[in-house]
Amino acid sequence: MWKELGISGGTAIIILIALYFIVKWAVKNGVKEAYKDITGKKTAEDTEIEMVLGLDTKDK
Repeated sequence: MWKELGISGGTAIIILIALYFIVKWAVKNGVKEAYKDITGKKTAEDTEIEMVLGLDTKDK
């Protein structure tokens, strides 16, 4: 099937791996956004990122 599309096996594997990580990232962000919308809370990851970057949202 890949030969009919002009894609070698190695290229197909690389594309499938890249698609896996893109979909994984999209699902993770969708779940985080839904969590924020439902609970109104930040995730632990967002809080950690703000601490590392030195952002303080309480002042705003």
